[in-house]
Amino acid sequence: MTTHDWRDISIALRTGAPEWPGDTPYSCHWTQQVGRGDTVNLSAVATSPHVGTHADAPLHVHDGWPASDSLPLDVFAGPATVCSFDRVDALPHARIERLLLRTGSTTAAGTFPAEWPALSVRQVESLLERGLRLLGVDAPSVDTRHSTTLPVHHALFAAGAYNLENLDLRDVPDGSYELIALPLRIEGLDAAPVRAILRPNASGSR
Repeated sequence: MTTHDWRDISIALRTGAPEWPGDTPYSCHWTQQVGRGDTVNLSAVATSPHVGTHADAPLHVHDGWPASDSLPLDVFAGPATVCSFDRVDALPHARIERLLLRTGSTTAAGTFPAEWPALSVRQVESLLERGLRLLGVDAPSVDTRHSTTLPVHHALFAAGAYNLENLDLRDVPDGSYELIALPLRIEGLDAAPVRAILRPNASGSR
């Protein structure tokens, strides 16, 4: 396969990218500019790590749990299955390490969705029993918008699994893929930005 087979499923970090209501939005300014006589263009950014595509760290939901610099790289690279949310219960009952769910409630279009669906804890536990290590969603969270207990987050982290949020799966058909979605090596945070890419998995391995 060539580099053209890779598909970027990340949401760009940019001014105006939707943040969780009340969270710190993305902003950028120039500290030096060639057009002003400086020798280089130099920028500075400020943002919550939850803006755009990102991986949560266990610290996000529990004091004392591992932070962003402890996210294991092997979890975020390897065979992955893309599936529409309403078809998750119809997935073959085989081992599945990485599952990316298309809910249709992505922020990729530039707005923060009012609601989105989430798996039940029972569904997550069933997937964990089948080897799930990574659950990705195109929505802003693996839990519902108004959840205060975040049961899916807790179920994943307690089992040693992880999540990806704010993916762009609008043009990705259901099927088997190879995923690379490495979190940035940022120390001590509750989440880390991710550049997530997919390409079709010719072997069909899940």
